Amino acid sequence: MGSFSWKQLELGLVLLYAASFYAVFIQRSLHLSHDYVGRLYGLRKGWLAGRLNDISDPQWRSFRDNLPILTVVMGTFVTIANFLRYQYGLKGRGMSLLWTIISLCYLVYLHGACVLFILAIGSANYFISKTFVESRYYMGILWGFNVAFLVLNRVYEGYPFSLFGQRLAFLDNFRGTFRWHICFNFVVLRMISYGWDYYAAFNRRPFDLKRHMQRCEVCSSGKTCYHALQEKGLHIEKYSFCMYMCYLIYAPLYISGPILSFNVFAAQLEMPQKSYSLVRMCFYGFRWCLAFFLMELMTHFFYYNAFAKSGLWWQLSPFQIFIVAYRVINFMWLKFFLIWRFFRFWSLVNGVETPENMPRCISNCHDLETFWKSWHASYNRWLVRYMYIHLVAPRESY
Repeated sequence: MGSFSWKQLELGLVLLYAASFYAVFIQRSLHLSHDYVGRLYGLRKGWLAGRLNDISDPQWRSFRDNLPILTVVMGTFVTIANFLRYQYGLKGRGMSLLWTIISLCYLVYLHGACVLFILAIGSANYFISKTFVESRYYMGILWGFNVAFLVLNRVYEGYPFSLFGQRLAFLDNFRGTFRWHICFNFVVLRMISYGWDYYAAFNRRPFDLKRHMQRCEVCSSGKTCYHALQEKGLHIEKYSFCMYMCYLIYAPLYISGPILSFNVFAAQLEMPQKSYSLVRMCFYGFRWCLAFFLMELMTHFFYYNAFAKSGLWWQLSPFQIFIVAYRVINFMWLKFFLIWRFFRFWSLVNGVETPENMPRCISNCHDLETFWKSWHASYNRWLVRYMYIHLVAPRESY
């Protein structure tokens, strides 16, 4: 009983300390924002309590400004895709064709004529995968091709059409609203994923599905198991050009991910995810709305990121620098949280579940390893599967 009372006292002291700390933190933050408001960059008229809004971060500003049109696009695409899926009983092949067409429309809006570069490089990667899959140098060719274009895309800044002749120079006037070679970084990851998964299926890598299902709690619950879908592979005919191209340019995940393997994507086009019911998806969307409102509160009342952009560090005390630095990290975490979960929600509604980026709060990461695994969790999975296991770990661990 005494031990229990001590634990209660300890908990009370911790809560009192936390409440006091954050009260001081908020009070100092409000004073900072008020005292320096006239010297901060990136503030514009807001909608909360007559306050200015901190939109100094270009990535957040772009996402926030385009959120209305993204929401309309999401609603339109979801309605069309799900209506046709259930009306005509579309599965893998039909859904891949449908989403390829829808996603191409989306990409034309984003990149204009530069879609030709994406289709050309993607088609070349498909040709390499199909042609050299039996070669002992297949992996070197696959990686070499993708890394080469990753570098060339940056060096030539997305290739002006005039580079290929003056007859094509007029296409430089139709490059869309978004630089294609920035988004293409994710496409490269998908091209490598397809190449690896196709190679594994072609060589019939063993995976004991029954043994896995006996041990896996997710499989036992009847939900979609990412690991099982990823490792068991697909029938070789599923690695078609249409499915491949759909995977590369799939609209919900095209801009920012999260990243998932080709096997998992193709399997869920055939059989939609079972982990999220309609109620759970609605709750997921509701939580996103609450997080967005929290971001709006933060950017209207605390101008942390504007401090970082305005270069006023030298005028602040050490404690004030700590406040700004810590809250900038929180701002960055919440920004990516909102961006990634918006597109993940779009994908979920279409029946494709992806790994969850940022599964825990940044303030709950106590070491660098936990921070990395929680920050870009889907990319960490990609690195483990397509780099670590094959290039570092022993062969038998595959």
